Amino acid sequence: MFTDTLIVGAGQAGIAMSEHLTKLDVPHVVLERDRIAERWRTGRWDSLVANGPAWHDRFPGLAFEGLDPDAFAPKDTVARYFETYARKIDAPVRTGVEVLSARRNRGRYGFTVETSAGTYEAQRIVVATGPFQRPVIPALAQGDATVMQIHSAAYRNPGQLPEGGVLVVGAGSSGVQIADELQRAGRKVYLSIGPHDRPPRSYRGRDFCWWLGVLGQWDQEIAQPGREHVTIAVSGTHGGRTIDFRALAHQGITLVGVTKALRDGVVTFENDLAGHVARGDASYLSLLDAADAYVASNGLDLPEEPQARGSLPDPACMTDPVLRLDLAQAGVASIIWATGYATDYGWLKADAFDADGKPRHQRGISSEPGVYFLGLPWLTRRASAFIWGVWHDARHIADHIVTQRKYLSYRADAQRRP
Repeated sequence: MFTDTLIVGAGQAGIAMSEHLTKLDVPHVVLERDRIAERWRTGRWDSLVANGPAWHDRFPGLAFEGLDPDAFAPKDTVARYFETYARKIDAPVRTGVEVLSARRNRGRYGFTVETSAGTYEAQRIVVATGPFQRPVIPALAQGDATVMQIHSAAYRNPGQLPEGGVLVVGAGSSGVQIADELQRAGRKVYLSIGPHDRPPRSYRGRDFCWWLGVLGQWDQEIAQPGREHVTIAVSGTHGGRTIDFRALAHQGITLVGVTKALRDGVVTFENDLAGHVARGDASYLSLLDAADAYVASNGLDLPEEPQARGSLPDPACMTDPVLRLDLAQAGVASIIWATGYATDYGWLKADAFDADGKPRHQRGISSEPGVYFLGLPWLTRRASAFIWGVWHDARHIADHIVTQRKYLSYRADAQRRP
Protein backbone atom coordinates (compact mmCIF):
# COMPACT_ATOMS: atom_id res chain seq x y z
CA MET A 1 0.00 0.00 0.00
CA PHE A 2 1.36 3.41 -0.97
CA THR A 3 0.54 6.87 0.35
CA ASP A 4 2.24 10.21 0.08
CA THR A 5 2.12 10.96 3.83
CA LEU A 6 1.56 8.48 6.62
CA ILE A 7 0.38 9.91 9.95
CA VAL A 8 1.01 7.77 13.02
CA GLY A 9 -1.62 8.41 15.70
CA ALA A 10 -5.27 9.53 15.56
CA GLY A 11 -5.42 11.75 18.61
CA GLN A 12 -5.75 15.52 18.45
CA ALA A 13 -2.44 15.86 16.57
CA GLY A 14 -3.23 13.25 13.93
CA ILE A 15 -6.73 14.57 13.26
CA ALA A 16 -5.45 18.15 12.96
CA MET A 17 -2.73 17.02 10.56
CA SER A 18 -5.27 15.17 8.44
CA GLU A 19 -7.50 18.24 8.16
CA HIS A 20 -4.73 20.45 6.81
CA LEU A 21 -3.40 17.83 4.40
CA THR A 22 -6.92 17.26 3.07
CA LYS A 23 -7.39 20.99 2.45
CA LEU A 24 -4.09 21.00 0.53
CA ASP A 25 -4.96 17.88 -1.52
CA VAL A 26 -2.11 15.83 -0.09
CA PRO A 27 -2.88 12.08 -0.21
CA HIS A 28 -2.43 10.57 3.23
CA VAL A 29 -3.55 7.94 5.70
CA VAL A 30 -3.81 8.04 9.50
CA LEU A 31 -2.95 4.83 11.36
CA GLU A 32 -4.16 4.35 14.94
CA ARG A 33 -3.46 1.21 16.92
CA ASP A 34 -6.58 1.63 19.09
CA ARG A 35 -9.50 4.00 18.56
CA ILE A 36 -9.59 7.70 17.75
CA ALA A 37 -8.52 9.72 20.83
CA GLU A 38 -7.96 6.51 22.80
CA ARG A 39 -5.86 8.21 25.48
CA TRP A 40 -8.82 10.37 26.40
CA ARG A 41 -10.95 7.24 26.81
CA THR A 42 -8.80 4.75 28.68
CA GLY A 43 -5.58 6.56 29.59
CA ARG A 44 -7.16 8.85 32.18
CA TRP A 45 -9.17 8.59 35.38
CA ASP A 46 -12.97 8.44 35.31
CA SER A 47 -13.75 11.97 36.51
CA LEU A 48 -11.24 13.82 34.32
CA VAL A 49 -12.40 16.95 32.53
CA ALA A 50 -10.48 19.21 30.16
CA ASN A 51 -8.30 21.80 31.85
CA GLY A 52 -9.43 24.54 29.49
CA PRO A 53 -12.97 25.82 28.83
CA ALA A 54 -14.91 24.48 25.86
CA TRP A 55 -14.68 27.75 23.92
CA HIS A 56 -10.88 27.48 24.03
CA ASP A 57 -9.87 23.79 24.07
CA ARG A 58 -11.17 22.87 20.62
CA PHE A 59 -10.37 23.12 16.92
CA PRO A 60 -11.53 26.25 15.05
CA GLY A 61 -13.93 24.36 12.81
CA LEU A 62 -16.22 22.79 15.39
CA ALA A 63 -17.66 23.71 18.79
CA PHE A 64 -18.63 21.22 21.49
CA GLU A 65 -22.26 20.34 20.90
CA GLY A 66 -24.60 20.83 23.86
CA LEU A 67 -21.87 22.20 26.14
CA ASP A 68 -21.73 25.68 27.64
CA PRO A 69 -18.70 27.47 26.14
CA ASP A 70 -17.37 28.22 29.63
CA ALA A 71 -17.80 24.63 30.83
CA PHE A 72 -15.04 22.01 30.97
CA ALA A 73 -15.63 18.99 28.78
CA PRO A 74 -15.55 15.52 30.40
CA LYS A 75 -13.00 13.16 28.90
CA ASP A 76 -15.56 11.02 27.04
CA THR A 77 -17.05 14.16 25.53
CA VAL A 78 -13.58 15.15 24.29
CA ALA A 79 -13.09 11.71 22.74
CA ARG A 80 -16.46 11.93 20.96
CA TYR A 81 -15.55 15.43 19.77
CA PHE A 82 -12.51 14.12 17.91
CA GLU A 83 -14.52 11.24 16.47
CA THR A 84 -17.07 13.75 15.20
CA TYR A 85 -14.34 15.97 13.83
CA ALA A 86 -12.73 13.06 11.99
CA ARG A 87 -16.07 12.31 10.32
CA LYS A 88 -16.61 15.98 9.53
CA ILE A 89 -13.37 16.25 7.59
CA ASP A 90 -13.63 12.68 6.24
CA ALA A 91 -10.24 11.84 7.70
CA PRO A 92 -8.77 8.60 6.25
CA VAL A 93 -8.26 7.00 9.65
CA ARG A 94 -7.61 3.27 9.95
CA THR A 95 -8.08 2.13 13.52
CA GLY A 96 -6.75 -1.06 15.05
CA VAL A 97 -3.55 -0.79 13.00
CA GLU A 98 -0.31 -0.67 14.95
CA VAL A 99 2.87 0.66 13.37
CA LEU A 100 5.63 -1.83 14.14
CA SER A 101 8.56 -0.20 12.36
CA ALA A 102 9.38 2.49 9.85
CA ARG A 103 12.69 2.58 7.96
CA ARG A 104 14.13 4.97 5.43
CA ASN A 105 14.46 3.37 2.02
CA ARG A 106 17.95 2.99 0.59
CA GLY A 107 18.57 4.22 -2.91
CA ARG A 108 15.10 5.68 -3.28
CA TYR A 109 12.95 8.26 -1.59
CA GLY A 110 10.56 7.54 1.25
CA PHE A 111 9.97 4.94 3.94
CA THR A 112 8.85 1.36 4.31
CA VAL A 113 6.43 1.02 7.19
CA GLU A 114 5.57 -2.36 8.68
CA THR A 115 2.22 -2.52 10.47
CA SER A 116 -0.07 -5.11 11.99
CA ALA A 117 -2.15 -4.81 8.81
CA GLY A 118 0.66 -5.14 6.27
CA THR A 119 3.35 -3.00 4.65
CA TYR A 120 2.97 0.64 3.64
CA GLU A 121 5.22 2.71 1.42
CA ALA A 122 5.18 6.43 2.24
CA GLN A 123 7.05 9.44 0.96
CA ARG A 124 7.02 10.97 4.42
CA ILE A 125 5.93 10.25 7.99
CA VAL A 126 4.25 12.51 10.56
CA VAL A 127 4.79 11.26 14.10
CA ALA A 128 1.61 12.39 15.87
CA THR A 129 1.83 10.10 18.88
CA GLY A 130 2.11 12.97 21.36
CA PRO A 131 4.09 13.18 24.60
CA PHE A 132 2.07 10.70 26.69
CA GLN A 133 3.43 7.41 25.43
CA ARG A 134 5.20 5.70 28.31
CA PRO A 135 4.33 6.39 31.97
CA VAL A 136 7.40 7.25 34.03
CA ILE A 137 7.82 5.98 37.58
CA PRO A 138 11.04 7.09 39.31
CA ALA A 139 13.67 4.46 39.99
CA LEU A 140 13.34 5.05 43.72
CA ALA A 141 9.97 3.25 43.59
CA GLN A 142 11.52 -0.03 42.58
CA GLY A 143 12.05 -2.81 45.03
CA ASP A 144 9.50 -1.73 47.65
CA ALA A 145 6.46 -4.01 47.67
CA THR A 146 5.05 -2.89 51.01
CA VAL A 147 2.27 -0.86 49.36
CA MET A 148 0.37 -0.81 46.09
CA GLN A 149 2.08 1.46 43.56
CA ILE A 150 0.57 2.68 40.29
CA HIS A 151 1.14 5.50 37.84
CA SER A 152 -1.57 8.11 37.44
CA ALA A 153 -2.18 6.65 33.95
CA ALA A 154 -3.52 3.51 35.64
CA TYR A 155 -5.65 5.33 38.23
CA ARG A 156 -9.41 5.33 37.61
CA ASN A 157 -11.26 6.08 40.86
CA PRO A 158 -10.88 5.74 44.65
CA GLY A 159 -12.64 2.37 44.70
CA GLN A 160 -9.79 0.80 42.75
CA LEU A 161 -7.33 1.32 45.62
CA PRO A 162 -7.05 -0.77 48.79
CA GLU A 163 -8.46 0.67 51.99
CA GLY A 164 -6.20 3.19 53.67
CA GLY A 165 -4.32 6.37 53.00
CA VAL A 166 -2.66 7.40 49.74
CA LEU A 167 0.56 9.21 48.88
CA VAL A 168 0.25 11.11 45.60
CA VAL A 169 3.59 12.14 44.12
CA GLY A 170 3.39 15.07 41.69
CA ALA A 171 1.90 18.55 41.87
CA GLY A 172 0.79 19.02 38.29
CA SER A 173 -2.83 19.02 37.19
CA SER A 174 -3.14 15.23 37.39
CA GLY A 175 -1.62 14.82 40.85
CA VAL A 176 -3.61 17.66 42.37
CA GLN A 177 -6.94 16.54 40.92
CA ILE A 178 -6.41 12.93 41.97
CA ALA A 179 -5.35 13.95 45.48
CA ASP A 180 -8.43 16.17 45.83
CA GLU A 181 -10.75 13.39 44.61
CA LEU A 182 -9.27 10.88 47.04
CA GLN A 183 -9.53 13.26 50.00
CA ARG A 184 -13.15 14.06 49.18
CA ALA A 185 -13.78 10.30 49.08
CA GLY A 186 -12.66 10.05 52.71
CA ARG A 187 -9.05 8.98 52.22
CA LYS A 188 -6.11 10.33 54.17
CA VAL A 189 -3.93 11.89 51.49
CA TYR A 190 -0.34 13.05 51.36
CA LEU A 191 0.61 15.17 48.33
CA SER A 192 4.26 15.47 47.32
CA ILE A 193 4.89 18.84 45.68
CA GLY A 194 7.72 19.89 43.40
CA PRO A 195 8.31 22.88 41.08
CA HIS A 196 5.12 24.16 39.47
CA ASP A 197 3.36 27.15 37.97
CA ARG A 198 0.01 28.05 39.54
CA PRO A 199 -2.14 30.30 37.36
CA PRO A 200 -5.53 31.57 38.49
CA ARG A 201 -8.41 29.61 37.04
CA SER A 202 -10.01 32.94 36.26
CA TYR A 203 -9.37 36.57 37.12
CA ARG A 204 -11.47 39.67 36.65
CA GLY A 205 -14.10 37.64 34.84
CA ARG A 206 -11.76 35.99 32.33
CA ASP A 207 -10.34 32.46 32.28
CA PHE A 208 -6.58 32.16 32.52
CA CYS A 209 -6.57 30.76 28.94
CA TRP A 210 -7.91 34.13 27.80
CA TRP A 211 -5.30 36.01 29.77
CA LEU A 212 -2.44 33.96 28.35
CA GLY A 213 -3.83 34.69 24.89
CA VAL A 214 -4.15 38.47 25.13
CA LEU A 215 -0.83 38.74 26.99
CA GLY A 216 0.92 36.80 24.23
CA GLN A 217 2.11 34.06 26.54
CA TRP A 218 0.66 31.21 24.49
CA ASP A 219 2.91 32.36 21.65
CA GLN A 220 6.15 32.30 23.65
CA GLU A 221 8.54 30.28 21.50
CA ILE A 222 11.17 29.53 24.13
CA ALA A 223 10.61 28.40 27.69
CA GLN A 224 12.49 30.17 30.45
CA PRO A 225 15.75 28.34 31.13
CA GLY A 226 15.16 25.54 33.61
CA ARG A 227 11.37 25.88 33.30
CA GLU A 228 10.80 23.67 30.25
CA HIS A 229 9.35 20.79 32.25
CA VAL A 230 7.72 22.66 35.13
CA THR A 231 4.17 21.44 35.58
CA ILE A 232 1.09 23.65 35.56
CA ALA A 233 -1.28 23.26 38.48
CA VAL A 234 -4.67 24.05 36.98
CA SER A 235 -8.00 22.25 36.97
CA GLY A 236 -11.41 22.31 35.38
CA THR A 237 -13.04 20.11 38.03
CA HIS A 238 -15.93 21.38 40.17
CA GLY A 239 -16.73 23.93 37.48
CA GLY A 240 -13.16 25.23 37.39
CA ARG A 241 -11.36 26.52 40.47
CA THR A 242 -7.95 27.98 41.13
CA ILE A 243 -5.65 25.41 42.73
CA ASP A 244 -4.52 26.68 46.11
CA PHE A 245 -2.19 24.35 47.97
CA ARG A 246 -2.86 26.04 51.30
CA ALA A 247 -6.57 25.51 50.74
CA LEU A 248 -5.95 21.83 49.97
CA ALA A 249 -4.02 21.52 53.21
CA HIS A 250 -6.79 23.19 55.22
CA GLN A 251 -9.20 20.84 53.45
CA GLY A 252 -7.33 17.90 54.98
CA ILE A 253 -4.52 16.98 52.55
CA THR A 254 -1.04 16.81 54.06
CA LEU A 255 1.48 18.55 51.83
CA VAL A 256 5.06 17.28 51.68
CA GLY A 257 8.14 18.21 49.68
CA VAL A 258 9.75 16.38 46.79
CA THR A 259 9.91 12.63 47.37
CA LYS A 260 13.55 11.76 47.99
CA ALA A 261 13.65 8.05 48.82
CA LEU A 262 11.46 4.99 49.40
CA ARG A 263 12.99 2.14 51.29
CA ASP A 264 11.56 -0.62 53.50
CA GLY A 265 8.18 1.07 53.76
CA VAL A 266 9.58 4.48 54.72
CA VAL A 267 9.41 7.54 52.48
CA THR A 268 11.65 10.56 52.98
CA PHE A 269 11.03 14.01 51.56
CA GLU A 270 13.15 17.02 50.76
CA ASN A 271 12.74 20.02 53.04
CA ASP A 272 11.65 22.20 50.11
CA LEU A 273 7.87 22.38 50.41
CA ALA A 274 7.65 26.04 51.49
CA GLY A 275 9.99 27.12 48.71
CA HIS A 276 7.98 25.38 45.99
CA VAL A 277 4.71 26.82 47.28
CA ALA A 278 6.25 30.30 47.44
CA ARG A 279 7.51 30.09 43.85
CA GLY A 280 4.10 28.86 42.75
CA ASP A 281 2.55 31.84 44.51
CA ALA A 282 4.97 34.14 42.69
CA SER A 283 3.92 32.76 39.30
CA TYR A 284 0.28 33.26 40.30
CA LEU A 285 0.80 36.87 41.39
CA SER A 286 2.88 37.71 38.33
CA LEU A 287 -0.03 36.79 36.07
CA LEU A 288 -2.39 38.95 38.16
CA ASP A 289 0.05 41.85 37.83
CA ALA A 290 0.30 41.41 34.07
CA ALA A 291 -3.50 41.20 33.79
CA ASP A 292 -4.00 44.38 35.84
CA ALA A 293 -1.47 46.22 33.70
CA TYR A 294 -3.22 45.04 30.52
CA VAL A 295 -6.60 46.21 31.81
CA ALA A 296 -5.21 49.61 32.72
CA SER A 297 -3.31 50.17 29.48
CA ASN A 298 -6.28 49.15 27.31
CA GLY A 299 -9.04 50.80 29.36
CA LEU A 300 -11.01 47.57 29.74
CA ASP A 301 -14.16 47.50 31.83
CA LEU A 302 -13.36 44.38 33.83
CA PRO A 303 -14.26 44.31 37.54
CA GLU A 304 -11.43 44.52 40.03
CA GLU A 305 -10.84 41.42 42.12
CA PRO A 306 -8.74 42.38 45.17
CA GLN A 307 -9.70 39.19 47.01
CA ALA A 308 -7.73 37.19 44.46
CA ARG A 309 -4.54 38.41 46.14
CA GLY A 310 -5.55 37.11 49.55
CA SER A 311 -3.84 34.11 51.08
CA LEU A 312 -4.78 31.58 53.71
CA PRO A 313 -2.41 31.12 56.66
CA ASP A 314 0.33 28.57 56.20
CA PRO A 315 -0.94 25.16 57.38
CA ALA A 316 0.94 23.11 59.95
CA CYS A 317 2.38 20.84 57.25
CA MET A 318 4.22 23.88 55.86
CA THR A 319 5.44 25.37 59.12
CA ASP A 320 6.43 21.97 60.53
CA PRO A 321 7.05 19.87 57.39
CA VAL A 322 6.88 16.09 57.32
CA LEU A 323 10.31 14.83 56.22
CA ARG A 324 9.86 11.14 56.99
CA LEU A 325 6.77 8.98 56.60
CA ASP A 326 6.47 5.41 57.82
CA LEU A 327 3.75 4.19 55.49
CA ALA A 328 2.47 1.43 57.78
CA GLN A 329 2.30 3.68 60.83
CA ALA A 330 0.55 6.39 58.81
CA GLY A 331 -1.93 3.90 57.38
CA VAL A 332 -0.85 4.58 53.79
CA ALA A 333 -1.63 1.60 51.57
CA SER A 334 -1.12 3.12 48.09
CA ILE A 335 1.24 5.37 46.18
CA ILE A 336 0.16 7.09 42.97
CA TRP A 337 3.03 8.37 40.87
CA ALA A 338 1.76 11.41 38.94
CA THR A 339 5.25 11.84 37.57
CA GLY A 340 4.67 12.32 33.89
CA TYR A 341 5.47 10.43 30.73
CA ALA A 342 8.29 9.73 28.32
CA THR A 343 8.18 9.37 24.56
CA ASP A 344 8.85 6.07 22.80
CA TYR A 345 10.14 6.15 19.25
CA GLY A 346 11.67 2.68 19.13
CA TRP A 347 9.62 1.86 16.03
CA LEU A 348 11.11 4.73 13.97
CA LYS A 349 14.43 3.63 12.49
CA ALA A 350 15.71 6.99 11.27
CA ASP A 351 18.46 9.46 12.09
CA ALA A 352 16.02 11.86 13.73
CA PHE A 353 17.09 11.78 17.39
CA ASP A 354 19.85 13.18 19.56
CA ALA A 355 22.04 11.21 21.96
CA ASP A 356 19.27 11.27 24.58
CA GLY A 357 16.67 9.92 22.17
CA LYS A 358 14.86 13.24 21.83
CA PRO A 359 13.63 14.34 18.39
CA ARG A 360 15.90 16.73 16.52
CA HIS A 361 13.60 19.18 14.82
CA GLN A 362 12.85 22.81 14.10
CA ARG A 363 9.18 23.65 14.56
CA GLY A 364 8.30 19.99 14.01
CA ILE A 365 10.40 19.58 10.87
CA SER A 366 12.92 16.84 11.60
CA SER A 367 16.61 16.84 10.84
CA GLU A 368 15.80 13.63 8.94
CA PRO A 369 14.17 14.66 5.62
CA GLY A 370 10.63 13.36 5.31
CA VAL A 371 10.04 12.97 9.06
CA TYR A 372 7.85 15.36 11.07
CA PHE A 373 6.89 15.55 14.76
CA LEU A 374 3.61 16.98 16.01
CA GLY A 375 1.92 17.40 19.39
CA LEU A 376 5.02 17.76 21.55
CA PRO A 377 5.35 20.42 24.27
CA TRP A 378 7.07 23.58 23.03
CA LEU A 379 7.17 22.24 19.47
CA THR A 380 6.78 25.78 18.15
CA ARG A 381 5.44 27.65 21.19
CA ARG A 382 3.93 27.28 24.63
CA ALA A 383 0.55 26.30 23.18
CA SER A 384 1.91 23.39 21.12
CA ALA A 385 0.76 20.55 23.38
CA PHE A 386 -2.76 21.96 23.77
CA ILE A 387 -5.71 21.11 21.54
CA TRP A 388 -5.95 24.40 19.69
CA GLY A 389 -2.17 24.85 19.61
CA VAL A 390 -1.53 21.55 17.87
CA TRP A 391 -4.02 22.54 15.16
CA HIS A 392 -1.92 25.59 14.26
CA ASP A 393 1.34 23.60 14.39
CA ALA A 394 -0.18 21.06 11.99
CA ARG A 395 -0.89 23.83 9.48
CA HIS A 396 2.78 24.85 9.53
CA ILE A 397 3.92 21.27 8.90
CA ALA A 398 1.33 20.78 6.15
CA ASP A 399 2.64 23.86 4.34
CA HIS A 400 6.17 22.46 4.52
CA ILE A 401 4.99 19.15 3.10
CA VAL A 402 3.34 20.91 0.16
CA THR A 403 6.55 22.81 -0.54
CA GLN A 404 8.56 19.59 -0.53
CA ARG A 405 6.05 17.96 -2.88
CA LYS A 406 6.56 20.85 -5.31
CA TYR A 407 10.31 20.34 -5.28
CA LEU A 408 9.90 16.62 -5.96
CA SER A 409 7.41 17.35 -8.70
CA TYR A 410 9.91 19.65 -10.38
CA ARG A 411 12.53 16.92 -10.28
CA ALA A 412 10.10 14.50 -11.93
CA ASP A 413 9.24 17.06 -14.62
CA ALA A 414 12.90 17.71 -15.31
CA GLN A 415 13.55 13.99 -15.79
CA ARG A 416 10.87 13.84 -18.50
CA ARG A 417 12.54 16.54 -20.60
CA PRO A 418 14.48 15.47 -23.73
